[in-house]
Amino acid sequence: MSVSIKSHQEIEKMRIAGRLTSEVLDYITPFVKPGVTTNELDKLCHDLIVNVQHAIPAPLNYAPGGHTPYPKSICTSINHQVCHGVPSDKALKNGDIVNLDITVIKDGYHGDSSRMFYVGEPSIQAKRLCEVTWQSMWRGIRVVRPGAYLGDIGHAIQSFVEPLGYSVVREFCGHGIGKVFHEEPQVLHYGRTKTGLKLETGMTFTIEPMINAGKAGIKQLGDGWTVVTKDHSLSAQYEHTILVTDTGYEVLTVSDGCLPPPNP
Repeated sequence: MSVSIKSHQEIEKMRIAGRLTSEVLDYITPFVKPGVTTNELDKLCHDLIVNVQHAIPAPLNYAPGGHTPYPKSICTSINHQVCHGVPSDKALKNGDIVNLDITVIKDGYHGDSSRMFYVGEPSIQAKRLCEVTWQSMWRGIRVVRPGAYLGDIGHAIQSFVEPLGYSVVREFCGHGIGKVFHEEPQVLHYGRTKTGLKLETGMTFTIEPMINAGKAGIKQLGDGWTVVTKDHSLSAQYEHTILVTDTGYEVLTVSDGCLPPPNP
């Protein structure tokens, strides 16, 4: 496994890309309300990234092996959609939860982050799922340091959510990131401590747990992108891009509108 160690210059570029990514999520927040379509959200984000940030929306026309090019600039995953939901003309309705996944390329480097949004007033169960998912991401982030293992991240997430009755999606995971959108290593959101790759200063990767209210099973829809829960249960996801520092970690996808980290 070849994992790139970023230089100081590369890290600075990733800080900029990460901040821009998070600022898109800040910008779009007030527009997420009943009656808006995900196509409208996509256009707003696209125009901000291209015309204001003078950057590139990484998902647009992204085509990894075996996939048709992704047709939009952001991913919008609603309710039981797990990830890679494609924006459409369907309007959001009161009670929905939606994940907006943003990846910005600036000066050749990627920032990648996603947040859950409440559309109007969601159910107590939906709010609880989103809260647990956010907490689980931070539990994974907080074990990052030189000398820790990738398995420590997955174990921190899995051991938190499963006793609460939730399940971890296993087919999708976090990933290394830099000049390349998806590079090594793969960052699983389940696992055993002290297993997998040992972390080193200068590594950059995403932590992005996808947590289902029901069972872990998923399936892909006919568009070739949208992934949903098999049992139609709700799913939630949060994502940050992380740098391994000399003393621990730095979250690269931060901005003024970010929620502060939860209390330890």
